[in-house]
Amino acid sequence: MNSKKFSFLVLLIFTVTVYFFYINSVFLQTNQSVLKVSNSSALAEVCDSVIRGQMISIQETVLNSSFENPSCQDYLLQNHYITASLSKEEAQFPLAYIMVIHKDFETFERLFRAVYMPQNVYCVHVDEKATIPFKDAVEWLVGCFPNVFLASKMESVVYAGISRLQADLNCMKDLVASEVQWKYIINTCGQDFPLKTNKEIIQHLKEFKGKNITPGVLPPSHVVRRTKYIYMEQRYILFSFMLWTLRRKTLPPHNLTIYFGSAYIALTREFANFVLQDQRAIDLLEWSKDTYSPDEHFWVTLNRIPGNLSNILGDFLLELLISQWSTWTVDLLFTCYWCPRR
Repeated sequence: MNSKKFSFLVLLIFTVTVYFFYINSVFLQTNQSVLKVSNSSALAEVCDSVIRGQMISIQETVLNSSFENPSCQDYLLQNHYITASLSKEEAQFPLAYIMVIHKDFETFERLFRAVYMPQNVYCVHVDEKATIPFKDAVEWLVGCFPNVFLASKMESVVYAGISRLQADLNCMKDLVASEVQWKYIINTCGQDFPLKTNKEIIQHLKEFKGKNITPGVLPPSHVVRRTKYIYMEQRYILFSFMLWTLRRKTLPPHNLTIYFGSAYIALTREFANFVLQDQRAIDLLEWSKDTYSPDEHFWVTLNRIPGNLSNILGDFLLELLISQWSTWTVDLLFTCYWCPRR
Protein backbone atom coordinates (compact mmCIF):
# COMPACT_ATOMS: atom_id res chain seq x y z
CA MET A 1 0.00 0.00 0.00
CA ASN A 2 2.78 2.37 0.89
CA SER A 3 4.47 1.48 -2.39
CA LYS A 4 1.33 2.37 -4.36
CA LYS A 5 1.02 5.69 -2.53
CA PHE A 6 4.65 6.47 -3.25
CA SER A 7 4.26 5.64 -6.94
CA PHE A 8 1.14 7.77 -7.16
CA LEU A 9 2.95 10.69 -5.47
CA VAL A 10 5.89 10.42 -7.88
CA LEU A 11 3.53 10.32 -10.86
CA LEU A 12 1.64 13.35 -9.55
CA ILE A 13 4.83 15.37 -9.08
CA PHE A 14 6.03 14.39 -12.55
CA THR A 15 2.72 15.40 -14.12
CA VAL A 16 2.64 18.77 -12.36
CA THR A 17 6.26 19.44 -13.34
CA VAL A 18 5.65 18.65 -17.01
CA TYR A 19 2.52 20.81 -17.00
CA PHE A 20 4.43 23.68 -15.40
CA PHE A 21 7.20 23.60 -17.99
CA TYR A 22 4.65 23.39 -20.80
CA ILE A 23 2.73 26.45 -19.56
CA ASN A 24 5.98 28.36 -19.04
CA SER A 25 7.12 27.49 -22.57
CA VAL A 26 3.83 28.67 -24.08
CA PHE A 27 4.02 31.89 -22.04
CA LEU A 28 7.54 32.65 -23.26
CA GLN A 29 6.62 31.95 -26.87
CA THR A 30 3.63 34.24 -26.56
CA ASN A 31 5.72 37.06 -25.10
CA GLN A 32 8.36 36.68 -27.80
CA SER A 33 5.73 36.79 -30.52
CA VAL A 34 4.25 39.91 -28.95
CA LEU A 35 7.65 41.59 -28.90
CA LYS A 36 8.12 40.84 -32.59
CA VAL A 37 4.82 42.38 -33.61
CA SER A 38 5.39 45.67 -35.39
CA ASN A 39 4.17 48.92 -33.86
CA SER A 40 1.73 49.39 -36.73
CA SER A 41 0.24 45.91 -36.23
CA ALA A 42 -0.11 46.46 -32.49
CA LEU A 43 -1.74 49.82 -33.04
CA ALA A 44 -4.14 48.39 -35.62
CA GLU A 45 -5.15 45.62 -33.24
CA VAL A 46 -5.75 48.09 -30.41
CA CYS A 47 -7.80 50.41 -32.63
CA ASP A 48 -9.88 47.51 -33.93
CA SER A 49 -10.63 46.38 -30.38
CA VAL A 50 -11.63 49.89 -29.34
CA ILE A 51 -13.96 50.23 -32.35
CA ARG A 52 -15.65 46.96 -31.39
CA GLY A 53 -16.09 48.28 -27.87
CA GLN A 54 -13.89 45.64 -26.31
CA MET A 55 -11.98 46.26 -23.10
CA ILE A 56 -8.28 45.69 -23.66
CA SER A 57 -5.14 45.72 -21.60
CA ILE A 58 -2.11 47.23 -23.30
CA GLN A 59 0.99 45.73 -21.72
CA GLU A 60 3.52 46.96 -24.29
CA THR A 61 3.33 50.56 -25.50
CA VAL A 62 3.82 51.54 -29.09
CA LEU A 63 7.07 53.24 -28.10
CA ASN A 64 8.61 50.16 -26.52
CA SER A 65 11.93 49.15 -28.01
CA SER A 66 13.25 45.99 -29.54
CA PHE A 67 16.56 46.21 -27.71
CA GLU A 68 17.94 42.71 -27.57
CA ASN A 69 21.54 43.26 -28.74
CA PRO A 70 20.70 43.56 -32.45
CA SER A 71 22.99 45.07 -35.06
CA CYS A 72 22.64 48.82 -35.54
CA GLN A 73 20.90 48.26 -38.86
CA ASP A 74 18.36 45.89 -37.30
CA TYR A 75 17.85 48.21 -34.35
CA LEU A 76 17.06 51.23 -36.54
CA LEU A 77 14.71 49.15 -38.66
CA GLN A 78 12.87 47.43 -35.81
CA ASN A 79 12.36 50.67 -33.89
CA HIS A 80 11.28 52.73 -36.90
CA TYR A 81 13.90 55.46 -36.69
CA ILE A 82 13.57 58.26 -39.22
CA THR A 83 16.57 58.11 -41.54
CA ALA A 84 15.84 60.98 -43.96
CA SER A 85 14.58 64.54 -43.50
CA LEU A 86 10.81 64.65 -43.69
CA SER A 87 10.61 68.05 -45.37
CA LYS A 88 12.75 70.72 -46.99
CA GLU A 89 11.86 73.10 -44.17
CA GLU A 90 13.26 70.70 -41.57
CA ALA A 91 16.36 69.90 -43.62
CA GLN A 92 17.17 73.62 -43.77
CA PHE A 93 16.63 74.20 -40.04
CA PRO A 94 18.76 71.67 -38.12
CA LEU A 95 18.66 71.67 -34.32
CA ALA A 96 21.25 70.76 -31.71
CA TYR A 97 20.22 68.79 -28.63
CA ILE A 98 21.90 68.52 -25.24
CA MET A 99 20.72 65.37 -23.44
CA VAL A 100 21.85 65.07 -19.81
CA ILE A 101 21.02 61.65 -18.37
CA HIS A 102 21.93 59.37 -15.48
CA LYS A 103 19.47 56.44 -15.32
CA ASP A 104 16.44 54.71 -16.87
CA PHE A 105 17.88 53.79 -20.25
CA GLU A 106 14.50 52.83 -21.72
CA THR A 107 13.04 56.22 -20.81
CA PHE A 108 16.01 58.00 -22.38
CA GLU A 109 15.80 55.82 -25.47
CA ARG A 110 12.13 56.73 -25.95
CA LEU A 111 12.99 60.43 -25.69
CA PHE A 112 15.89 60.04 -28.11
CA ARG A 113 13.83 58.11 -30.63
CA ALA A 114 11.06 60.71 -30.44
CA VAL A 115 13.34 63.70 -31.14
CA TYR A 116 15.83 62.04 -33.47
CA MET A 117 16.17 63.47 -36.97
CA PRO A 118 19.11 62.82 -39.29
CA GLN A 119 19.66 66.52 -40.03
CA ASN A 120 20.00 67.38 -36.31
CA VAL A 121 22.99 66.80 -34.04
CA TYR A 122 22.92 65.38 -30.50
CA CYS A 123 25.32 65.49 -27.57
CA VAL A 124 24.63 63.01 -24.77
CA HIS A 125 26.11 63.65 -21.32
CA VAL A 126 26.07 60.64 -19.01
CA ASP A 127 26.49 61.31 -15.29
CA GLU A 128 29.87 60.04 -14.16
CA LYS A 129 28.07 58.25 -11.28
CA ALA A 130 25.84 56.23 -13.62
CA THR A 131 26.12 52.45 -13.55
CA ILE A 132 28.41 50.67 -15.99
CA PRO A 133 25.52 48.78 -17.69
CA PHE A 134 23.73 52.10 -18.24
CA LYS A 135 26.86 53.72 -19.68
CA ASP A 136 27.48 50.71 -21.94
CA ALA A 137 23.90 50.79 -23.26
CA VAL A 138 24.09 54.51 -24.02
CA GLU A 139 27.48 54.12 -25.70
CA TRP A 140 26.09 51.33 -27.90
CA LEU A 141 23.10 53.44 -28.90
CA VAL A 142 25.18 56.52 -29.67
CA GLY A 143 27.50 54.44 -31.82
CA CYS A 144 24.65 53.65 -34.23
CA PHE A 145 24.25 57.26 -35.38
CA PRO A 146 26.78 59.50 -37.18
CA ASN A 147 25.18 62.69 -35.85
CA VAL A 148 25.14 61.63 -32.18
CA PHE A 149 28.09 61.64 -29.78
CA LEU A 150 28.96 61.49 -26.10
CA ALA A 151 30.16 64.65 -24.36
CA SER A 152 33.93 64.99 -24.45
CA LYS A 153 33.91 65.60 -20.69
CA MET A 154 31.54 64.01 -18.17
CA GLU A 155 30.59 65.50 -14.81
CA SER A 156 29.60 63.82 -11.57
CA VAL A 157 26.33 65.71 -11.29
CA VAL A 158 24.94 66.96 -7.99
CA TYR A 159 21.30 68.04 -8.04
CA ALA A 160 21.10 71.87 -8.01
CA GLY A 161 24.89 72.18 -8.16
CA ILE A 162 27.23 73.81 -10.63
CA SER A 163 27.99 70.35 -12.05
CA ARG A 164 24.50 70.25 -13.61
CA LEU A 165 25.10 73.51 -15.45
CA GLN A 166 28.62 72.41 -16.38
CA ALA A 167 27.21 69.26 -18.01
CA ASP A 168 25.14 71.46 -20.33
CA LEU A 169 28.12 73.68 -21.06
CA ASN A 170 30.37 70.72 -21.87
CA CYS A 171 27.90 69.57 -24.50
CA MET A 172 27.35 73.10 -25.75
CA LYS A 173 31.07 73.48 -26.38
CA ASP A 174 31.12 70.20 -28.31
CA LEU A 175 28.06 71.16 -30.35
CA VAL A 176 29.43 74.58 -31.29
CA ALA A 177 32.45 72.74 -32.70
CA SER A 178 30.17 70.48 -34.76
CA GLU A 179 30.15 70.82 -38.54
CA VAL A 180 26.34 70.78 -38.49
CA GLN A 181 25.13 74.36 -38.94
CA TRP A 182 22.33 74.11 -36.41
CA LYS A 183 20.02 77.06 -35.77
CA TYR A 184 19.01 76.51 -32.14
CA ILE A 185 20.34 74.44 -29.26
CA ILE A 186 17.83 72.80 -26.90
CA ASN A 187 18.71 71.11 -23.61
CA THR A 188 16.81 68.17 -22.14
CA CYS A 189 16.96 65.75 -19.23
CA GLY A 190 16.36 62.01 -19.37
CA GLN A 191 12.74 62.21 -18.19
CA ASP A 192 11.53 64.64 -20.84
CA PHE A 193 9.30 63.80 -23.76
CA PRO A 194 8.25 65.94 -26.74
CA LEU A 195 4.69 67.09 -27.20
CA LYS A 196 5.38 68.41 -30.70
CA THR A 197 6.93 67.02 -33.85
CA ASN A 198 10.30 68.25 -35.07
CA LYS A 199 8.57 70.37 -37.70
CA GLU A 200 6.24 71.95 -35.15
CA ILE A 201 9.18 72.70 -32.86
CA ILE A 202 11.14 74.54 -35.54
CA GLN A 203 8.02 76.46 -36.59
CA HIS A 204 7.69 77.68 -32.99
CA LEU A 205 11.36 78.64 -32.94
CA LYS A 206 11.08 80.54 -36.22
CA GLU A 207 8.45 82.78 -34.65
CA PHE A 208 11.18 84.20 -32.40
CA LYS A 209 13.19 85.44 -35.39
CA GLY A 210 16.61 84.57 -34.00
CA LYS A 211 15.82 85.40 -30.37
CA ASN A 212 16.53 83.15 -27.39
CA ILE A 213 13.90 81.41 -25.29
CA THR A 214 15.07 81.85 -21.72
CA PRO A 215 12.03 82.82 -19.63
CA GLY A 216 12.74 84.56 -16.35
CA VAL A 217 12.01 87.35 -13.87
CA LEU A 218 13.77 89.17 -11.08
CA PRO A 219 14.25 86.65 -8.24
CA PRO A 220 11.17 86.15 -6.03
CA SER A 221 11.85 86.52 -2.31
CA HIS A 222 11.93 82.77 -1.68
CA VAL A 223 14.84 82.21 -4.09
CA VAL A 224 16.99 85.24 -3.26
CA ARG A 225 19.10 83.18 -0.84
CA ARG A 226 20.23 80.94 -3.70
CA THR A 227 22.65 83.61 -4.87
CA LYS A 228 22.98 85.53 -1.61
CA TYR A 229 24.73 82.75 0.33
CA ILE A 230 27.45 80.25 -0.50
CA TYR A 231 26.39 76.68 -1.27
CA MET A 232 28.76 73.75 -1.59
CA GLU A 233 28.36 70.45 -3.44
CA GLN A 234 28.66 67.49 -1.07
CA ARG A 235 29.40 64.04 -2.53
CA TYR A 236 29.22 60.74 -0.69
CA ILE A 237 29.13 57.13 -1.84
CA LEU A 238 25.35 56.72 -1.62
CA PHE A 239 24.09 60.28 -2.03
CA SER A 240 24.96 63.91 -2.74
CA PHE A 241 23.42 67.26 -1.88
CA MET A 242 23.98 71.02 -1.71
CA LEU A 243 25.13 72.36 1.66
CA TRP A 244 23.76 75.78 2.58
CA THR A 245 26.33 77.80 4.50
CA LEU A 246 25.77 81.07 6.33
CA ARG A 247 28.54 82.81 4.42
CA ARG A 248 27.43 85.60 2.12
CA LYS A 249 28.55 85.79 -1.48
CA THR A 250 30.23 88.72 -3.13
CA LEU A 251 28.26 90.86 -5.57
CA PRO A 252 27.87 89.53 -9.12
CA PRO A 253 30.66 90.43 -11.58
CA HIS A 254 30.35 93.33 -14.02
CA ASN A 255 27.50 94.74 -11.95
CA LEU A 256 25.17 92.18 -13.54
CA THR A 257 21.55 92.00 -12.42
CA ILE A 258 20.71 88.41 -11.51
CA TYR A 259 17.48 87.04 -12.96
CA PHE A 260 15.72 83.80 -12.07
CA GLY A 261 14.18 81.53 -14.69
CA SER A 262 14.09 78.19 -16.43
CA ALA A 263 17.04 75.82 -16.56
CA TYR A 264 15.70 74.54 -19.88
CA ILE A 265 16.20 76.80 -22.84
CA ALA A 266 16.42 77.19 -26.60
CA LEU A 267 19.39 79.32 -27.66
CA THR A 268 20.73 80.55 -30.97
CA ARG A 269 24.18 79.51 -32.17
CA GLU A 270 25.32 83.13 -31.87
CA PHE A 271 24.30 83.23 -28.22
CA ALA A 272 25.95 79.87 -27.52
CA ASN A 273 29.24 81.33 -28.76
CA PHE A 274 28.65 84.35 -26.53
CA VAL A 275 28.12 82.09 -23.50
CA LEU A 276 31.36 80.23 -24.15
CA GLN A 277 33.60 83.16 -25.11
CA ASP A 278 32.41 86.47 -23.65
CA GLN A 279 34.31 87.49 -20.52
CA ARG A 280 31.10 88.46 -18.72
CA ALA A 281 29.73 84.96 -19.25
CA ILE A 282 33.01 83.37 -18.12
CA ASP A 283 33.09 85.51 -14.97
CA LEU A 284 29.42 84.86 -14.19
CA LEU A 285 30.03 81.13 -14.46
CA GLU A 286 32.94 81.37 -12.01
CA TRP A 287 30.84 83.45 -9.61
CA SER A 288 27.97 80.95 -9.88
CA LYS A 289 30.01 77.91 -8.85
CA ASP A 290 28.97 78.17 -5.20
CA THR A 291 25.34 79.16 -5.74
CA TYR A 292 22.23 76.99 -5.55
CA SER A 293 20.85 75.75 -8.87
CA PRO A 294 22.92 78.12 -11.03
CA ASP A 295 21.30 76.75 -14.19
CA GLU A 296 18.16 78.65 -13.14
CA HIS A 297 19.89 82.04 -13.19
CA PHE A 298 22.87 81.66 -15.55
CA TRP A 299 21.12 81.55 -18.93
CA VAL A 300 18.46 84.14 -18.25
CA THR A 301 20.91 86.59 -16.61
CA LEU A 302 23.22 86.52 -19.64
CA ASN A 303 20.25 86.83 -21.97
CA ARG A 304 19.05 89.98 -20.18
CA ILE A 305 22.35 91.85 -20.53
CA PRO A 306 21.44 95.20 -22.15
CA GLY A 307 22.47 95.37 -25.78
CA ASN A 308 22.48 91.62 -26.31
CA LEU A 309 21.06 91.29 -29.82
CA SER A 310 19.82 87.75 -29.21
CA ASN A 311 17.79 88.47 -26.11
CA ILE A 312 14.04 88.34 -25.84
CA LEU A 313 12.02 90.31 -23.33
CA GLY A 314 8.33 90.15 -22.66
CA ASP A 315 5.76 88.68 -20.36
CA PHE A 316 7.13 85.79 -18.29
CA LEU A 317 3.95 83.72 -18.50
CA LEU A 318 3.76 84.17 -22.27
CA GLU A 319 7.33 82.92 -22.61
CA LEU A 320 6.50 79.96 -20.43
CA LEU A 321 3.70 78.96 -22.76
CA ILE A 322 6.11 78.75 -25.67
CA SER A 323 9.02 77.32 -23.74
CA GLN A 324 9.54 73.59 -23.36
CA TRP A 325 9.13 72.27 -19.90
CA SER A 326 6.16 71.30 -17.76
CA THR A 327 8.16 71.87 -14.59
CA TRP A 328 7.11 75.47 -15.35
CA THR A 329 3.32 74.93 -15.42
CA VAL A 330 1.87 74.88 -18.94
CA ASP A 331 4.11 73.96 -21.88
CA LEU A 332 3.55 73.29 -25.53
CA LEU A 333 6.63 71.49 -26.77
CA PHE A 334 7.88 69.04 -24.15
CA THR A 335 6.70 67.45 -20.95
CA CYS A 336 8.78 66.15 -18.07
CA TYR A 337 7.74 62.90 -16.40
CA TRP A 338 8.46 62.22 -12.73
CA CYS A 339 9.78 65.76 -12.27
CA PRO A 340 11.39 67.32 -10.34
CA ARG A 341 13.63 64.32 -9.65
CA ARG A 342 16.94 64.27 -11.52
